[in-house]
Amino acid sequence: MTDAALFQQARSLCERYQLRYWDAAIVAAARRLGAPILYSEDLTHGQMIDGVRVVNPFLDDLQFHG
Repeated sequence: MTDAALFQQARSLCERYQLRYWDAAIVAAARRLGAPILYSEDLTHGQMIDGVRVVNPFLDDLQFHG
């Protein structure tokens, strides 16, 4: 469910991190729920967005650290 506060937070994330709206809305919802990690193949692996760390579950450790 999206409410006005979540919408505003997502719009702010769009501007600050150059995200598309729906990606920003997912990050905003994850933050609201207190999720420290967001699993996504669409966002940048390892990026911290407003306190939420993005992890691409399809990358293995060698691709990320190598």
